[in-house]
Amino acid sequence: MGQKLVKALFLGDICGQPGCRAVFVGLKQLIKDYKADVCIANGENAADGFGITGEQVYQLTGAGIDVITTGNHIWQHKEIIPVLERNKNLLRPANYPPKVPGSGTALISVRNVQVAVVNLQGRRSLPDTDCPFRAARDIAEALRQKTPVIIVDFHAENTEEKEALAMYLKGSVSAVLGTHTHVQTADERILPGGTAYITDAGMTGPEVSVIGSIPELSVERQLTQMPLKSEIADSSSMINGVFLEIDAETGKALHIERIFKRLYL
Repeated sequence: MGQKLVKALFLGDICGQPGCRAVFVGLKQLIKDYKADVCIANGENAADGFGITGEQVYQLTGAGIDVITTGNHIWQHKEIIPVLERNKNLLRPANYPPKVPGSGTALISVRNVQVAVVNLQGRRSLPDTDCPFRAARDIAEALRQKTPVIIVDFHAENTEEKEALAMYLKGSVSAVLGTHTHVQTADERILPGGTAYITDAGMTGPEVSVIGSIPELSVERQLTQMPLKSEIADSSSMINGVFLEIDAETGKALHIERIFKRLYL
């Protein structure tokens, strides 16, 4: 018998309506092209760049996303709190303090294989949270009693922090995938022990932008140092992310591939 694989798509931060449109138009074909069993996406910027609404959760899962991870903007819209509490496949970072609404982990069944998704947030240049390293260690240990296939979204600003977490978890999780900076990095690799890694999966949103925002506003903010509010650019969309192949029995990643797809919407 052949090796049983879990094929997973992971999309970088969905940013505003251009990012949502990219998912609605392009995701089903990506799932077909890669024969993906499961699709995970970071959705914390879906609502005009800040947070996500309940309606968007419904729309994005309807478009083919199985688990939505988030980050520091998850609390932007108060209406999302009851959605977090009832929708087990919408995550907030697991290293928030106890009693915070929602969950930081999800467990879904894919072709009779349990796939765990973990959402963590970094602490460098981001709001204070509990230690992501200690949280990750304890969560991975508990999840490995249920499944070896564990995919981590580490929503963090600092490259050193991201790489350090991946090295800390190597061999105990299937993948550590960075989000938050909206710029796709070219360092995808499989670490010793079979953990796939990329510093940032990139952004699913407007390509002609400054990390999703209108370029002119971003330039003006740099020139004047005034606190001008960012607005999402309305340009042609792109899908950034990665594709993973994971051994279902061992949880070791066998393949990681960057995805950069332009959609002329």
